Parts: sequence; structure tokens; C-alpha cells
Amino acid sequence: MDQTGYVLLSRMSAMLRATDVLATNMANADTPAFRANRPVFATHLQQQRNVATPAGGQPVAYALDRATWRDGAGGPITSTGNPLDVALNGPGFFAVETPRGERFTRAGRFTIGGEGRLVDMEGNAVLDSANRPVTFAPNDSRIEILGDGTIRTENGVLGKLRVVRFADEQAIQAEGNRLYTTEQQPEVVARPNVVQGSLEGSNVNSVLEMTRLTSDVRAFQMMAQFMETEGKRGSEALGRILGHAA
Repeated sequence: MDQTGYVLLSRMSAMLRATDVLATNMANADTPAFRANRPVFATHLQQQRNVATPAGGQPVAYALDRATWRDGAGGPITSTGNPLDVALNGPGFFAVETPRGERFTRAGRFTIGGEGRLVDMEGNAVLDSANRPVTFAPNDSRIEILGDGTIRTENGVLGKLRVVRFADEQAIQAEGNRLYTTEQQPEVVARPNVVQGSLEGSNVNSVLEMTRLTSDVRAFQMMAQFMETEGKRGSEALGRILGHAA
């Protein structure tokens, strides 16, 4: 394969991953508190030694897959009327206890599980400010969650939701579509804006994602056709050279 083919191949590989990222975003358009991802690419210039650049020549650049950037914009908050649904209208993450250790989430669709514990959709215990599972008594019926995360019932205050944030949210790693993990030390959000009876939706714009996906697929197809044409051109040129040599 000649240099043109390698440049095209690097770009096609990058676009293939970009398409996978867009497809994941679209698949999670209805996932509570899902944050859209964006691929980050760079150019890698080919290093040439002892070769003068011809007049009018351009640097040869390959597409380089660098990272994935997470869109930090909040999703729309929708009222559900369920007292155990909570949303964060602002920065922060809820803390939950998993078999793998403490994890963090913005998906506040909680329920009461075994032993009266408040759990997320995967059954992980939701933690309070003392880093203990939030637990309700059998006779706790009127559950109220205040704006600062304080949980109380007709029997008194049970505790306060543990809401934390991180110095670099781009450095946290996703585990599935709802949980995050990081080696950073969490910082407690002193005044979180917790909204009871509501859920934060995904920040994915389905129409925009579909437009991007369509554009990328068309560009990929054009490059594939161009690569095929370049291959034929190279074969024909080689055939003519060999024909003249004979």
C-alpha cells in the first residue's frame, strides 16, 4: 500500500471509532443522566530525513486517535412524582457502594431494597454523608429528601445523601452507562441542589447525533471509494510500467 492509502486508512480507522461513539450515544438517549461522549483526534506528521519538501508540497499527516471527551452538560430534569427519584440540578455525583468499591452516579432512580436500604437500579446501596448505606425502618412511609440531600420521614432525620465532585471530571472513568470510578479524592459538595421526585435525563440530542452519524458514514463511504480508485490507478500505472519494460 502506498502513502496515500496509509493516510486514508488512518482516517477511516478514526472515523470508524467515531461512529461507534455516536452509536453508543444514540443507544443511551433514554438512559438517566447519561453523558454523551466525543472522540478526540489529532494529526501525526510523517517525519522525513534528508528529503527536501518539493515546491508547493504539503506535510503528510495521519489521523491519530487521542482520547474520548465527555460532554459535561447536564441533561433535562423531568418530574416523576416518585419520592425516591432524585436529580442533581448542578454539579456533583451520588455515591453508591458496589462489590468493587465506592462508585459514583448521577442516575438518581432509587428504590428501597432488601433490609430497607436505598439502592440504585443495579441494587447498589446509596451512601449517606457518613459513608454508610441509607436505611429506612419498616414504619418509614412519608419520605422527604430536601434540597441539601437531607433525608427525613415522619420518624425523624435519617441522614444526608453523600454528594461529591472531582477536580477533573474528564479523568473519571465510566463503568457501564451509569457508574463512574476514579482514583481522585472526592470533594464533598456542601450545598448540593437535590430535586426530589425528578430524574435527570440523558444530555444526548438524538437529532444532532443522527445528523453526525449520517455525515460520518457518508464520509467513510467516500473515502472507501477513493481508496478503491487509488488502488486501481496504482495497478494500472504498474501494469503500464511493466508493459513498457517488457
